[in-house]
Order: sequence, then C-alpha cells, then structure tokens
Amino acid sequence: MGRARIALLLLIAAAAAAFFAFGGHRYLSTDNLQTLVGRLRGFHQANAFQTGLGFLLAYVAVTGLSLPGAAVMTLLAGAIFGVVWGTLIVSFASTLGATLAFLSSRFLLHDWVQAKFGSYLQGINEGVKREGAYYLFTLRLIPVVPFFVINLAMGLTPIRTPTFYWVSQLGMLAGTIVYVNAGTQLASIDSARGILSPGLIGAFVLLGLFPLLAKRFLDFVRAKRVYRRWTRPAKFDRNLVVIGAGSAGLVSAYIAAAVKAKVTLIEKHRMGGDCLNTGCVPSKALIKTARVLSQIKDSSKYGIRKASAEFDFAEVMERIQRVIKTIEPHDSVERYTGLGVECLQGEAKIVSPWEVEVKMDGETRTLTTRSIVIAAGARPLVPPIPGIDKIEVLTSDTVWDLRELPRRLVVLGGGPIGSERAQAFARPGSKVTQVEMLPRILIREDPEVSAMVTKRFQEDGINVLVGHKAKQVVLEGSRKILLCESEGRGIGIEFDALLCAVGRVPNTAGYGLEELAIPVTKARTVETNEYLQTLYPNIFACGDVAGPYQFTHTASHQAWYAAVNALFAPFKRFRADYSVIPWATFTDPEVARVGLNETEANERGVAHEVTVFDMHELDRAIADEVAQGMVKVLTVPGKDRILGATLVGEHAGDLIVEFITAMKYGIGLNKILGTIHIYPTLAEANKYAAGAWKRAHAPQGVLKNLERFHAWRRG
Repeated sequence: MGRARIALLLLIAAAAAAFFAFGGHRYLSTDNLQTLVGRLRGFHQANAFQTGLGFLLAYVAVTGLSLPGAAVMTLLAGAIFGVVWGTLIVSFASTLGATLAFLSSRFLLHDWVQAKFGSYLQGINEGVKREGAYYLFTLRLIPVVPFFVINLAMGLTPIRTPTFYWVSQLGMLAGTIVYVNAGTQLASIDSARGILSPGLIGAFVLLGLFPLLAKRFLDFVRAKRVYRRWTRPAKFDRNLVVIGAGSAGLVSAYIAAAVKAKVTLIEKHRMGGDCLNTGCVPSKALIKTARVLSQIKDSSKYGIRKASAEFDFAEVMERIQRVIKTIEPHDSVERYTGLGVECLQGEAKIVSPWEVEVKMDGETRTLTTRSIVIAAGARPLVPPIPGIDKIEVLTSDTVWDLRELPRRLVVLGGGPIGSERAQAFARPGSKVTQVEMLPRILIREDPEVSAMVTKRFQEDGINVLVGHKAKQVVLEGSRKILLCESEGRGIGIEFDALLCAVGRVPNTAGYGLEELAIPVTKARTVETNEYLQTLYPNIFACGDVAGPYQFTHTASHQAWYAAVNALFAPFKRFRADYSVIPWATFTDPEVARVGLNETEANERGVAHEVTVFDMHELDRAIADEVAQGMVKVLTVPGKDRILGATLVGEHAGDLIVEFITAMKYGIGLNKILGTIHIYPTLAEANKYAAGAWKRAHAPQGVLKNLERFHAWRRG
C-alpha cells in the first residue's frame, strides 16, 4: 500500500476515532433529537446562512466518513429548515458525502479487491458496466439497504464517478423528502418507533415498488426507440415463427404447439439439424462400431483366445445412414405437423421485427408473427491455413460422405469433436495423427483427465501431437503434407485425408440480422439478454447461434425459455438458468462433467475439497474389463454440498446424471451415500465416492469415545 493510501486511511481512522471519542455517536441519536432541535432552531433564526452551510459541511463529513447519524441529521434538517430547504441541503450534502466515501473506497480497496476476487466479481462487474445506473438507483430507493454500505461497495465496481453522483442524488431524493418531511413532525416524536409510523412505512413500500416501475418504463422507452423505424402490423397471422429445425428449433416449436399457439417452423435443409444428420447421432453410431472392433481386438481380455472381424468401411457408413433414417421420424415434418406445427421447407429472412419472408420452390411468402425465435445453429470452422484451400477438407459435416477408410488421417483439433473422431477412425484401421496447438487435448478438463484419454489414444495407435501449430498445407505431386511448428521446430505430417475439428461458428448471416442491426458478440453468437431476447424484445435466439454452450441438451434447455418468453411476455418471463450445465465427451474412456472441476476452482479462487474414487476398485468395472478412470467430486470445505463432478470411465455420460440431479436439487454426498445402489453396477462408483468423502470427514473424537465404549463392553 502506497504512502498516499496509508495517509488517507490514517486520516479517516483519526476522524472516526475523534467522532466517537467526543461523543458524536451519542449526540446524534434519537434521544437528543428534541434538545438538538431546540438549540439549532434558535441559532438558525439568528444566523440562517451560517447554520445552513455548517449543517451541510457536517452532513458531508458524517456521510463521507461512513459514521452513524445521517438519518438523525436528515430529520433535524426537516425540523430546522423545513421541507424545501431541508431537502435541498440534505440532497446535495448526502450526495457529496456519499461520493467522497465512494472515492475513498475506490482509492483504498478497488485494485486489491479486484485482483484477489476478480473471478468471483466478473459477473457483478459485467452487470454494473451494463446496467450499473439501474442497480444503484434501485439500491438508493430501498432504505433497508444501509447507504454507507452502498457507497463503499460501489467503489469496488467499475461504475463511473459522474454516474454514481447523479444516480445517487436522483435515487436518494424521494427518501430524502420522506425523511425531511418526517423531521418536520419531530415535536410529536419521542422515540425511534414514532418515526416508523404506518404512513411512513407505506411510503417506503411505494418507494420499493418504484424501481420496478422505473425498469418497466425504461424497457418501454428502449423498445419504442428500437421499433420506431418499423410499422407494426394491426394483427398477426401467427404467434411464433421459428427459424431452424435443429434441437433448439424443434423444442421451441413443440412447446408453442403444446400450449395451442399458432406456430410455423422453417428449415432450409433437413429436419433435425446437425445433431441428427451430421453430429451426435452419426458420430455415436460410428463410435459404437469402432468400440466393437476394439473389443474384438482385445478379445483375449475376455478369455477368448482368438477373434477377428471382417468389415467393409462403406457398409459401416451405410449403417450410420440407416441409424439416421430410423431416428428421422422423431424429428420429421409428419410428426410435427401432427403436433400442430406448420412446417415449411425454405429459406427464411427476417424483414421486420414482425415479418419473415420464406423462399420456397420459386415462391416467396411473407408471414406476420408476434414473436420470432432464431435457432439457426452453427457450422464447422475451417481455419485459414495457407494451402488448405487446395485440398478437400473433411469436417464434422462432410466426413459422413466417406465410403473408403483413409489410410492416413490427420485430425486438426484436440477438443471433444476432434478427440471423438480421432479414436473412431483409428480403431477401424486408419493411421491417425491428432494435432492440437494447446499443451494437451481436452483442455477444458483437468490435466489427469487429459492424460487418461491420451494414454488410451496412444494404446489405440493414435499419434497425439500437442503443442503443435498447423502452419501450412503443401502439395508435392500426389503427396499431401501438413507443416506444423512446435517449440520452434518444424515438422511435416504426410496424410491422405485431413479432418478439421477446431470449433464451430454460429450461423448469423443471410436471414436478416444485418438488416435489422441485431448485434452479435465477440464469439460471433447473437447477442441476447438473460431472457434470450435480442435487440428487439419480441425476437429471441437459442441454441448454438446464441451460445454460450454448443450442446444439443443446452439448446433444448434454452429453447424452453425462448419459447415460453416469446409466447407469454410481458405477462411472465423466465431468466435462462445455466447453474447446472453438464456435458460428456464420448471417447473411450468417456469423460463427463457437471459444475466446477479442480482447474476452474483454482483459477477462480473457489475454496473446495477434492474427493476421488478410482474405478480400478469397482467390482463391476473389474468384471467388465473396464477398470479405468475415476469419479472426482469437488465439495464445499467441511460440507457435503457438491460444487462439481468429473467422471472418467465406461458410461460416464450416464453415471453423471446422479450428480446433475444432486446439484440441481441441493442433494449432498451424505444423501447419495444413504441411497441404495444395485450391486454390482457401475453406478456404485458414485456411492463409493460419497463414502470416500464421508471417511475423510469422520468425527475422530466420537470414534475414539466409541472405541472406549466397546472396550468397556468387552469387560
């Protein structure tokens, strides 16, 4: 701490000490109200200006130093100066004093607090930057929140000083008038209870409602500004139009139809979106075939002396198409039409906040609708590596067109998609090289999780190159070479096919966002608020196009909020809840997670305890020859409340559901331990992890006493 900060801190401490030492806290109390009024009224009559100035400076000092007595001084102002002058003096004095306290807090503590607790405060900081004036205005209008706490706390946030000043003056004005007015009645008040009369309490109740009404008014004004260049139709053909028939779009349309709204679902490609046609479904079908081949290869582990498999890769890929065709009816036009959804095959474009054009079969239709849900999904990202445009690049969308197994396959990317594809192609016989520029694959998981998956990949013959950056694709005759760089060294990797799996880009172009000036974020997702509303309150976005997660299950989760808010706002709205978001990577071993992992907890400075159960100790895993992996649980120190769980092993994506439910409904490890789990199952791993936590928290003093008790009973 610098000299200036130390000097200011000592000055504040000395002033506060002097205030208490000379009895200021007793002087500015309700017990002395009548005496103070009598003395100051007489002085004010003889010296009006000096009294007003002195009172203002004293009030600034009391509030600036966060000393007790501001409420009493506000009452005194009413008794001495009357409603008009008392309000004027207190309004400026309280705002100046509050600003001094705010600046002192910022100067002394802001940098230290942000450095130490910045990860915790990230959400608060972003909220203050976005709507800090509204937050402060609300706090000022609710007198149950101590104003000195508000002054000091706001100094730790990014709110600007001018904003703090004018919002404080405006926000405290109503409360100031009420208190000053009460002060004019001091002659009849003989205790603190007299101040809190029913009339005064009623006034504060109305003040508490004021910020809500003010927020609604501000929302109304914003909406009017946004919509002012558009002509709103007198009536609408539909309640809801949904753009995109992937997971988010299907759920949005289903919910609308279920509550008897008139809804139209528009899709320009195939119903079911990426998940059904090019993502989750085909990838899991391929993973299953690859796993069967791996089990046959490892048949000796199961007591089978020799086993082999003959297969044609084209037939493997045709099986995947059969799986898609089998699931297709679940997401079909026929099914959704039967549910009451109008399904249109065509290209949608939003032409106004209430109109969507649909081009189909050479015809253009214009639909009017009260609300719109954007569920346009995302597409694979192909990075601009020099030379990559000279070859045919496989992506998670196009890889399913293969009918011949690549002899040498390079997979760019070490995330979930890249890792799943790398293993799925290695097991049928491709020589796979996985290239990842970061220090390890599956970087969002804990290091030991990445190590477990990497070890298995290497056993499957995958050449895992981490810390390698792809620099160029070179063609030398018929040879294709990927040039990479690692620690200053160059390396060339020859390949027959290159699969790009470095992420997905939201689809935000071509359907009217630009024309309506709907903004996108730095991550290129459509910008939405907590209700999934875009710039236009009646246009919503959900799924991959909205982020922040790109999972089918989170797309469906968001779709519920988008559809319900679109259909029932402004009467009822729900904030999207991201408190318990799980995911799984379907490698072998599977990786599943919910909540925090240890790496994130350490980065954010979240206090935690770690409990680990090793799958090598699980009877069913041993019997099935899948005794690899772990259950790792983070809990609040000394408590069984779950902060997060990571599972690695067979069916981890299924087993994690117990922890998802526990976190969602506040169930701790003690209750998981007290729940009967069938033996022998993989699910017992969750109970054994809870048991490991319980052993670590066994009451040692009680156990020692029990030991003495049993010894006594033995005689």
